[in-house]
Amino acid sequence: MPIFNKGNLNNSDFHLPYNHQLVSRAKQLRQNPTPAEKKLWQDYLRTFRFRVLRQRPINHFIVDFYCAALKLVIEIDGESHFTQDGQVYDQERTEILEGYGLSVLRFTNDAVLNNFEGVCQKIEYIIPSTPLPFEG
Repeated sequence: MPIFNKGNLNNSDFHLPYNHQLVSRAKQLRQNPTPAEKKLWQDYLRTFRFRVLRQRPINHFIVDFYCAALKLVIEIDGESHFTQDGQVYDQERTEILEGYGLSVLRFTNDAVLNNFEGVCQKIEYIIPSTPLPFEG
């Protein structure tokens, strides 16, 4: 049974739920990134062609990276994500985020640290070849 409501929230009038109680925790996470998060941010996403936010609260979650223009969440997974409970939680979380019309890309710490170019290529691959419509 899912731990959060996954209703279809993918419509043009919908704004992503923002949990203000997670703001201070998100700030702590931004100030203390994992080595993989730091590498992806410093060496790629910080100067990405679309604005990317780090440690963004969405609903009851804090996602590692969020790009509103692409409706994209990028998650960097450490060892806790490889347990059975971690995988079930991640799947439920992904389904909820996808219910908001977001795409979720997941990479392991190892992939970011040891196959950085491949990770960046996968992110580049999802960028549409036609210009995105302006969303104010």
